This record gives sequence, structure tokens and C-alpha cells, in this order.
Amino acid sequence: MMAAERGAARNTLDAYRRDLEDYAGFLASEGQGPLDASTEAIRAYLDDLAARGLKASSAARRLSAVKQLHKFLYGETYRTDDPTVALAGPKRGRPLPKVMSIDDVDRLLAVAAEGVDDAGRPMGERIRAARLSALLEALYGTGLRVSELVALPASAARVREPIITVRGKGGKERLVPLNDRAKASLARYVALRDEARSRDRALGAPNAWLFPADSESGHLTRQAFARDLKACAAAAGLSADAVSPHVLRHAFASHLLHNGADLRVVQQLLGHADISTTQIYTHVIDERLKSLVRDLHPLADD
Repeated sequence: MMAAERGAARNTLDAYRRDLEDYAGFLASEGQGPLDASTEAIRAYLDDLAARGLKASSAARRLSAVKQLHKFLYGETYRTDDPTVALAGPKRGRPLPKVMSIDDVDRLLAVAAEGVDDAGRPMGERIRAARLSALLEALYGTGLRVSELVALPASAARVREPIITVRGKGGKERLVPLNDRAKASLARYVALRDEARSRDRALGAPNAWLFPADSESGHLTRQAFARDLKACAAAAGLSADAVSPHVLRHAFASHLLHNGADLRVVQQLLGHADISTTQIYTHVIDERLKSLVRDLHPLADD
């Protein structure tokens, strides 16, 4: 149902599968199953999650999956009741997103690009550096989700217009501007890759992906990119734990808002269906407004 009717992405389906397998395993240990689970059994499951040390956000996500399952079972008449109706999720705060400073982003981008133009280095090393540089420039320049970034088609690097079409969550498409710096980095990566192929036919013909890899999907995986990014962060003298593809997406949004971008525009660029999701960045706007009042109001010094 999640796949056919709601068009849920593969990552979403995988997350639901993991959560529901965990739930089913707990019920089995209690001698129950989804078709006869009681409200008390589900409360016991939530207590078990807390005892395992799960964060409130993770426990809330598990409960959401369980609620969706029982809503489906009730709607399809597999059950005559929904035991989750009276259950509320654990209270959770909404933490502010981790944001890198502009200086830290500049340092990261500079380290990623090191050696790309050094003809004395092996071609394989130059291509790997060019790929990482292209990934980071595109990520920080567009705010794409990492799953959208690694699955960009090969045509994204060859568009004449400064806009690319991105397929996001639920198969929805949106237009995303591509700045000159990101375009140049993508073009440099593709040029090096094509040059290597022209020298060595064993590398094979290009496939449909901009960042091809020997993986099940045929393109670079999110996990492989995240590993390369953390290694780059360490080389740049940054805390690897504080840098991730999602943190760079946050940096894209926060830096735009800090420089005066409209919240609705940022919502469209990020591909958020609901403005409330984007409003997590309003702390940036609040700080900017405070600065404007402090610096520009005629009575600010009084």
C-alpha cells in the first residue's frame, strides 16, 4: 500500500520495514501478533524502546509506523478495532539543525578540490577528487537531498540552462537552480572522466547516472558519499561528526535565509511539501532581524 498507493520512496519503505520488523519481533516475544495485539502490548513495546535507550524522535517514528499499520489493518477489515487510537507518542523537542559556518564550508570545498588540476597525479585520484568536489559544490549550491544528488542523471552536467530538473520524494519533480560554480565543478568532473575513458576503453561506456558506481542502483550510494565527505572534513580540520550531507543541506538553507532569501523560496528549493518543515530555520531569520534592528534603528544605541 505504501508503495502502490502513496508512492513512498525506497528509503521510506526500508525504514518502515525495519520499524515494523522490530515491532513484530517484540509482539512475538509476548505471544501476540499485529492481528491480535492489544493496546497494553503496544504500550509495553514503547516502554521497551525507552529501556533500550532510543531517543524520543526515534520512538515517535516507530510508533508512527505502528499506527499506520494498524490503521491499514482496520481499514481493510483485518481487524475490527485499532489499538493505537488512544496512544500518544513521546514528547520531543524540535532541535535546531546543525549549521556550518560559511568559512568552514569554504575550507571543506577547497580541500575537496585539491589535486584535481594536478596533471602529475594519477588520473584515478584526480577523478575521485573531482567527483567529491562536484558532489559538494552541487550539494551546497542546490540544497538537494543526498538521495536526489547521488541519483542525478548524466544529463544534469550538460544542461545549457542554469536549472536542472530533480525527482524528489514521492516521484515529485521540481526545478532547482544550478550556480556557475557548481556547473563548472560538474563539467570538470565529467571532462576528466571522459578523458580517462578515451584513454582506457576498459573503463566502459558511460551509463545513465552522473555519478556511476558498481552498486545495485548503478550510481554512487549515500553511504559511500557520506564516508568520503567525513574523510574530507577530517582533512580540512573539521569535526567529522559535525559534517554530513544533511548538514550541508542545512547550511544551504540557513545561509540563504541569513542573506535575505524568502522562506517560501527556500521551501521550494528544498522540496518541502509543507512550509512548517522549512520553519525550523526561522531562528536564522530571527537573528537576522535582531541584527537589522540593532544596527539600523535610530534608537538602537539608547
